[in-house]
Amino acid sequence: MKFSPYTDLALETAENICKTASAEGVEMNTESCDLENTFVTIVNITNDKGVETIGKPIGSYITLESSFIKENDIAAHEELISILSRHIKNLCPQNTKTILVIGLGNYQVTPDSLGPKVVDKILVTRHIKDTVPEDINNSVASVAALAPGVMGMTGIETVEVVKGVTDHVKPDLVIAIDALAARKVSRVNSTIQLSDTGVAPGAGVGNKRKTIDKESLGVPVIAIGVPTVVDAATMANDTIERVIDALLKESEKGSQFYNMLMDTAEEEKYTLIKEVLDPYAENMFVTPKEVDAVIDNLVNIIANSINIALHPGINLEDINRYKF
Repeated sequence: MKFSPYTDLALETAENICKTASAEGVEMNTESCDLENTFVTIVNITNDKGVETIGKPIGSYITLESSFIKENDIAAHEELISILSRHIKNLCPQNTKTILVIGLGNYQVTPDSLGPKVVDKILVTRHIKDTVPEDINNSVASVAALAPGVMGMTGIETVEVVKGVTDHVKPDLVIAIDALAARKVSRVNSTIQLSDTGVAPGAGVGNKRKTIDKESLGVPVIAIGVPTVVDAATMANDTIERVIDALLKESEKGSQFYNMLMDTAEEEKYTLIKEVLDPYAENMFVTPKEVDAVIDNLVNIIANSINIALHPGINLEDINRYKF
């Protein structure tokens, strides 16, 4: 059985495929930002061949990577908010008037609490839109927000809850925020992915539920996700690869030991991982010890980016003044 680490990030899948050759139906472009150690990578899947190659639906996947996400740097976070809000705004369909923001996840589990905590900081206005003074009416969108919980707590498929609310509220757009899983430990809690293809709640930890997308809801869906965990089998595989690379550098080329290391197959590494981690290999996920503080940073960055992107009259100065 070939070891195939799971990732929710289109960027990571595209990297592995495109590093050796170009892939039909997959376009990838990385641009650096004014903020150091910060990059935006756009992966476009343009046809069915790209879908088959990447394993994700046709659409755009925008990934913001920055080491400053983990740091308590207000100025850097303001720059990240500016970058992220611009890309969210670009993904929004024209003439979007009513937006429903959905915070997916479990508020009581820190790595999975991103969505519900973001919803707490969204500037909701749908209930007061009709009473807003006419002179500022165009600067405020009609926004509703909901944290539907997880099926383990409600007994209801998340998509069923969201579909019911969508049918009643009739938004022009749904924005769903969820926690994801990454292939690389370095991207945990330091990467934000946007896409216009929807999201499958719980996919990051192997509890994939029905997808929340345009097909299931009847309206466009923008998904915003952050990898907050990495599975233990992936970490073990990475560790073994690093050990093998280190031993190869110290070994004499052509020696029996060198050839043995070179011939180590993916299947053999995967078998070793399963033996070491059994019976928890498929159910163990790891998150950094500082996850509480980093989640707070991510919540502020994502929530304020959404507020600025959706409300024309809201800017960074307003964010700093009122601390939404």
